[in-house]
This record gives sequence, structure tokens and C-alpha cells, in this order.
Amino acid sequence: MKVLAIGDIFGNPGRKAVQECLHKIIDKSHVDIVVANGENIAGGFGMTVEYVRELFDLGVHVVTGGNHTWDKPEIFPMLDKEPRLLRPANYPDGNPGHGTVIVETAGGIKVGVINLEGRVFMPTACGDPFRAADACVADLTKKGAKVILLDFHAEASSEKRAMGWHLDGRISFQWGTHTHVPTADPWVLPKGTAYVTDVGMSGPDESVIGMRVDDVLKRFLSGHHVRLEVGKRWPVFRSVLCDIDEETGKARSIERVDVRLPDT
Repeated sequence: MKVLAIGDIFGNPGRKAVQECLHKIIDKSHVDIVVANGENIAGGFGMTVEYVRELFDLGVHVVTGGNHTWDKPEIFPMLDKEPRLLRPANYPDGNPGHGTVIVETAGGIKVGVINLEGRVFMPTACGDPFRAADACVADLTKKGAKVILLDFHAEASSEKRAMGWHLDGRISFQWGTHTHVPTADPWVLPKGTAYVTDVGMSGPDESVIGMRVDDVLKRFLSGHHVRLEVGKRWPVFRSVLCDIDEETGKARSIERVDVRLPDT
């Protein structure tokens, strides 16, 4: 089976990139499951119900989140009601939503999806993602998931790398989100888990991790707060495609699938 992981979808340019590219990639690569990080789809900060539904309509099976999940309170009821919309599982009890889900392929294969957030250099006080991962994997396995996927939303490459080794052989595919910068290290770990440190951002490449270059430079050069706006030019679609043996749950291969769209 084929799984496509889409990196942080950033604002209008990111949504347009998904609209333009996703169905073509699904058809060309015979993709079975699509998971996309949507925490930046609404102007770079947070999610709206309209835009999450748009992703589902475009063919995304599961939308994951991260530290920006909470930026727009309108999404809170949807977090509780829509099982395919995840927030990191290691947030404190009492927060809306859930951090795992099981979806099925057209062939009836149960696929467990986990969303976790890292703690190193991150702005929020989440629980231990490693022990949360252990609990999530055990629960999804008990519920019959033959394939398990993880979007690890974290800043430090060391923390992401450590999680890959921690889960090697116990899940099928782990990818990183949050930094918006793609890494060149997709590979299959020795025990069969596909891994990449960060998928990168789907959004405007003429930007600083999604925001207009001039705005960000003013902030760095002046040393004071400058209002940031989403960049507009050089839209790019960034994703990673993983081929998984649905009988064993082990990954066969992993590769980047990046598409640069015409400038707007």
C-alpha cells in the first residue's frame, strides 16, 4: 500500500498547491492513504472548519496538527466531533480532540495514525512524546491496525531522529513536521520503519518558512515586533511517499515527491 505524507500546508499558497497537485499524485502513484499537516492552513496560524473540510474533499484522509492547532478556537468543536482531525496525543488531559485514529483503505486494511508533538525548543509544555508513542502504538495494535503512521511535530532533529530509532520495527512510517524545511534523509530503518526528519512546507517558497521575506527581515534587523503576512510567490508542494507491505506492516521504500508550481 502507498501512503502520502504532506508537510505543513501554509496559508492560501499551500492550499492551492494541494488543490493543484494532490489528485495527480494520487492517480500517478496509486496512493491509498493521504495524511496532511494542517495547523497552518488558515493564514499561517491555525485551522478553520472550512479549510479542514476542503482538505477532506480534496482526498486527504487524516489532518494532523501541532502547536498552532489552538490558534483559532472555532476549530475546538470539530476536534471533538471529527475523528479524522487530530491534535498531538501528548497534550494534557482536558484539551479538546484526540491524537490517534484508525482509517481503512479501500481494500479494508486498518491504518492507525498518530500525531505527537516534541518538547525540545517547543513553546508548549506537552507530556513525554516517547511514552505517549508507546501507549498509542499499543492501543492501535490492540484495535487491529496492521499499519501505523506517525506525524511527529517537533523542532529538534535530534528528538525526531531519536523517536525514529525508538519506534523502529513497531510502526510503518514516521515523518517530521513543524520546521517547514525539508530534509534529505528519507530512508527505511533497519527493522522496517520508513523515516524522514522533516517533510517541509507546502506553501510559498519565496518566504521565510511561509512568511513574507521583507516582514521577517524587518523583525530580525530591527529587533522589535513586526506584523507578519503569508508570502505569495513560488508555491511548492512537498510530500513524502512510502510503500508499505500491508501484511507485515514494514516499509518497502520511501521517496520525496515535491512539485514546484508556476509562479503566481
